[in-house]
Amino acid sequence: MQSQSGLSEIDVQERIKQFAISNWGKLSDRQRTFAKKAWGVMTYKWRWQIAMNVPYLAIFLLDRTIPAVHKFDMALLASITSKLPIPAFMSSWLGL
Repeated sequence: MQSQSGLSEIDVQERIKQFAISNWGKLSDRQRTFAKKAWGVMTYKWRWQIAMNVPYLAIFLLDRTIPAVHKFDMALLASITSKLPIPAFMSSWLGL
């Protein structure tokens, strides 16, 4: 039995595209200008979000491809947490 999901996805995408195009045509010039500015602000923030997450993506990829990155010196972690002014019961809650 063949699935028709591919065709239905295309149909849904076409409907959404046609809906957006028809509604865009109904907007006044003032509304179009506002929509373009709002879209510009949203995409600007998305670009910054992606740029800020690139280092974490690189670490994630390195962690998966280079096993040495994943090794961590637990003694170093213990020495750092012993110097923090955090009570022992709170550090146990935090998992440190």
